[in-house]
Amino acid sequence: MIATVLRHSGSSFIILFALDSLARSTLVTIVPLQAYKLLGGAQQVSLIYFMVGVTGVAGSLLVPWLVNKLSHHRTLILGSSCMVLSAFLLSAHALPCFIPGLALQMFGAATIAICLNLYVQDHIPRGDFTRFEPMRIVFSGGAWVIGPALGVYLENHVAVWVPYTIAATYSLLQLTYFLSMRMGNHQEGANVKPRQANPLYFLKRFFDQPRLILAWVLSVARTGWWGMFYIFGPIYAVQSGLGAEAGGIISSIGSAGMLSVLFWGWIGRRIGIRRLQMLGYGLAGLFTLIAAGMFSLPLFGAVFLVAAAASTSIIDSSGNVSFLRAVRPRERSEMTTVYGTYRDMSRLTFPGIYSMILAIFPLPAVFLVGGGIMIILSRCAGRLPYSLGLEKRHRAVVNSAASAGDDPT
Repeated sequence: MIATVLRHSGSSFIILFALDSLARSTLVTIVPLQAYKLLGGAQQVSLIYFMVGVTGVAGSLLVPWLVNKLSHHRTLILGSSCMVLSAFLLSAHALPCFIPGLALQMFGAATIAICLNLYVQDHIPRGDFTRFEPMRIVFSGGAWVIGPALGVYLENHVAVWVPYTIAATYSLLQLTYFLSMRMGNHQEGANVKPRQANPLYFLKRFFDQPRLILAWVLSVARTGWWGMFYIFGPIYAVQSGLGAEAGGIISSIGSAGMLSVLFWGWIGRRIGIRRLQMLGYGLAGLFTLIAAGMFSLPLFGAVFLVAAAASTSIIDSSGNVSFLRAVRPRERSEMTTVYGTYRDMSRLTFPGIYSMILAIFPLPAVFLVGGGIMIILSRCAGRLPYSLGLEKRHRAVVNSAASAGDDPT
């Protein structure tokens, strides 16, 4: 399996995804905690993430226009540059710098994910995607295990600016490595350049296709759960008395479940993606609800929150297969761009919902709502095609594909 991926230069893309994950995971815990300190409450944090999420969605929909005007190559360079600039703005620990820094981080992350995904689709055969995706998540998962706890430790015990500098360094390394690959714009394929730069055109095309809508809704909920985990998990640790460093540890241990995606990918090829997705959403919802009820017993609550994260990793092992199995090859660029908005939509809708909830109820209500949504989505996952991802005698019986550049955030 590894040889197959390496033969098609999958290892180069895995390195790019891993460096991107290292850059973002190093800041994933300390940024919401910084917002909590600057704003003074969980409700205010959720509101600011909602406001910044609006710009994130708009920015993501501009990516096809940027690709059309600048090319994939230059657009990815722009995204990496935004990530570097955002790290230095966030390191100022001041509200006037925090808001644009967070907005640049969201835009840069979305731009990199979309561009890398298009390169992956051009260079890795469709039949290898279901094997490439779990491997990518394993390597990226290592970054998400290390980054959250490391970022909090460096901020508290070394210097407050160190984790931001390290994150910027990872983004620069990613950009340098990408340039060393000398892939150029790679627009020789007729399917690469968008036929339309108008976002309204491919929005309509996307939402005219029910299978694409289902894949998008499932991904919005999955990414929204991870956003809840990384934003409110650390705040939960601080409010319950466990402390900021405990929040980083919870985030890191919860991310460790991504290291099991090779196993879950193997399971999915035997029982089908539909059953695997229903299992993952159902367990994640159940454990999140239990964690919400354990707020007065924070250690037990943390255990169940970590268990919910491990269950969400089951979904990550095959979360994007349903999209690329349904997308038409000639519409890859346009449909991938729209599908990629699930990240920004989750960062927009879920913080907006949580900010309204927190205006009335205490923090555990966030986990109650998040768990309930996952339970509902377990039923929606039952509408996926039965044969999706199944193998017979170690040979795929469907022409499926996985990678859409996804990760927990």
